Amino acid sequence: MTGFADRRARMVERQLRDRGIHDERVLAAMGEVPREEFLPPGLRDKAYADSALPIGSEQTISQPWIVAAICQALDLSGPELVLEIGTGSGYSAAVLSRLAAQVVSVERHGSLSRAAGRALEALEIRNVELLVRDGSLGVPERAPFDGIAVHATAPAAPPGLVGQLAGGGRLVVPIAAGEADMLTVLRRSEGKVETETIGPCRFVPLIGEEGFGE
Repeated sequence: MTGFADRRARMVERQLRDRGIHDERVLAAMGEVPREEFLPPGLRDKAYADSALPIGSEQTISQPWIVAAICQALDLSGPELVLEIGTGSGYSAAVLSRLAAQVVSVERHGSLSRAAGRALEALEIRNVELLVRDGSLGVPERAPFDGIAVHATAPAAPPGLVGQLAGGGRLVVPIAAGEADMLTVLRRSEGKVETETIGPCRFVPLIGEEGFGE
């Protein structure tokens, strides 16, 4: 575990802080969550590589910088209710669990959701609720959300998710734009939705009614 802890500390400094991640709460959370615990055994030695890694069902665990950039863009202070679309391995949910009061995480692959649940339980993370459903539609019965993080590329910002944002809330979503996806932040403010682009990224497509379809 010491070896992983040392690699995790180097990841925080070299991959995150040195490349523009400045939110100290995000840096602390990334330094606390053991990414190796969310990977298949054969890939754990690559846990702190500066890249995405396969986790099965044609899905990936995102590059650490991307996870940190999404969390930083959400601008969380602690008491928020956050919706995550695309549980995947559960790693991002674990990071968010240290930044918000409650996380509702949606995954369309039941096998991935169950594996994520086991990893979160092993780490005694209790403030993450896992659901299996069409994430492009969000979870309207739990709205409004102070933050929504989407870990899959959408053709446009899903209107259902935009509608589930609380006042002042932020939606961070990759949006398809030609040859590269663009990580985009939408913020609800005084009845309007303001948009800001973080930069290029690469994600699997958001499959669902308000995504790319089956």
